[in-house]
Amino acid sequence: MDISLLQFIILGLAAFRLTRLLVFDKITEFLRNPFFTEVVEENEQGEMEVYYVPKETPIKRFFGELLSCYWCTGIWSSIVLVLLHYVYSALYEPLVLILAIAGMSSILETIVQNWLQK
Repeated sequence: MDISLLQFIILGLAAFRLTRLLVFDKITEFLRNPFFTEVVEENEQGEMEVYYVPKETPIKRFFGELLSCYWCTGIWSSIVLVLLHYVYSALYEPLVLILAIAGMSSILETIVQNWLQK
């Protein structure tokens, strides 16, 4: 069960990106929609804000709460990636590399955007 520091970093970046993909990104909204009810409310400034509340049925609530918590989803994403690493490396290697590169790219983009705004 040895893993090098480089593999650990790549796996960490991949887990980060997979978690963000599942919890926040618009492209995977269709996966989250069955588990949430959309609630629109007006805030104190008169702006409309959208909240996503997990649905009431037990299974939909479980997945809704899971997908609304990046800490929880991060654990499950990491479990899936580690299991793929040990069980099905032919799928694991390209998937993790793509996710890790995308993760690094998103981190760098955030840094550059913050730097440009100063």
